[in-house]
Amino acid sequence: MNRADPEGAVADAAEACSNWGRWGADDVLGTLNFLTEAKRREGAALIRRGASFSLSQRFDANGPQKGWRRRTNPVHTMLDTGTDAAAGLQGFPHGIGGADDVIAMPLQCSTQWDGLGHIFDHGKAWNGRDAATTVTSEGDLVTGIEHLAAHVAGRGVLLDVGRVVGGGELPDGFAITETHLTATAEAHGVQVGRGDIVLVRTGQLARAKRDGWGDYAGGPAPGLSFTTASWLHRTEIAAIATDTWGFEVRPNEFDHAFQPLHQVVIPHIGLLVGEMWDLDALAEDCAAHGVHEFWLTAAPLPITGAVGSPVNPVAVK
Repeated sequence: MNRADPEGAVADAAEACSNWGRWGADDVLGTLNFLTEAKRREGAALIRRGASFSLSQRFDANGPQKGWRRRTNPVHTMLDTGTDAAAGLQGFPHGIGGADDVIAMPLQCSTQWDGLGHIFDHGKAWNGRDAATTVTSEGDLVTGIEHLAAHVAGRGVLLDVGRVVGGGELPDGFAITETHLTATAEAHGVQVGRGDIVLVRTGQLARAKRDGWGDYAGGPAPGLSFTTASWLHRTEIAAIATDTWGFEVRPNEFDHAFQPLHQVVIPHIGLLVGEMWDLDALAEDCAAHGVHEFWLTAAPLPITGAVGSPVNPVAVK
């Protein structure tokens, strides 16, 4: 891999890993096509104890965002309150009162999915479409995340690379290679394959929760190496999510590059990518019971035309 030539590396990986046309010219699901009804039945059969884990960070003003690309933490405002009700200001009959609220936030500010319209390569969106006509000021007119809402449920697999390779946490800037991923799967006694939703824990979020956010939102981080593009394509997984802000290692592995793995996996592979997932409690349970596979449901909000969505993933074992 030539560190001085990110554009050449992206072009080579895009050609080698392209899924353009694989599911037809009109496809809007990408690798979620691998998550079949049979795969969901396989995932549902993994529920034994009924233990459930939310894999979402909280959505509040104390999140990690610092304003990059106008991303802010959620702003939660009450429209009606118990104070209003107690003061008789709501105008309802026979003593009934209530509370309403509103939230304003970027869709990528906390635990979320990147939609297929989130990243482009040289003006091309998923499946070779023209980015200029696919995603406009009116939103993603073709691959809006609403199309994925019914599909993200199936077999989840946790690869706790932080625990297996790093003794708990990987340092910032650590590039997770295919060798690390396969060694972790072997250590856990699980196989990763077609239709799986793969969760990669680095331990960075655990460190941020302990030490403070710092540069969690956009700074140095452990993450997947650019060289994993072929593994992500070859394994035919349905989706992947990490406990980091950007999914791939930061700083990126090239000089003067920004998120080159995104540039391959979203517009070319059609891979659903999740970021800022809280995998710590699930990881502790997986380690305690020696079981790293489970039922996982992680539906995005069906926000018409959105290129990303907040999500509260739930793993059930």
